[in-house]
Amino acid sequence: MRKFVWNIVSSIYPRFLRTVYGMNIDLKSVISYKAQLDKSINPKGINIGAHTWVLAGALVLSHDHSRSLKVDTVIGDNCIIGVKAIILPGVILGDHVVVGAGSVVTKSFPSHTVVVGNPAKIIKEGVVVNNKGQIVLN
Repeated sequence: MRKFVWNIVSSIYPRFLRTVYGMNIDLKSVISYKAQLDKSINPKGINIGAHTWVLAGALVLSHDHSRSLKVDTVIGDNCIIGVKAIILPGVILGDHVVVGAGSVVTKSFPSHTVVVGNPAKIIKEGVVVNNKGQIVLN
């Protein structure tokens, strides 16, 4: 029963963000309702691909109020954004990117990488994430 309820809730929230705020979020992605996506000035600038997991407390921004900057923030397919990670505006993450918990992503990263730290740096390459948000070992 719990899994059934989880599947319903996790499929409703991306639809809500897409419909109400105009965010470009694939309906196959999983967004925690505790994640904070930029809804204030540029919500249409957030683009999240299929089978991407944005976990609780993660912050995804698409504007910088101090610089009057409105840019697109793109997260590719099959990515995992860790708990309380921060994705700054204008960042482009490729497919199969894992962002560690608490990391601050200040620049773009290519596909198939694991990034951690403040500021985030690549610690591993050649990573594959399956459709269930699990890292597949090579």
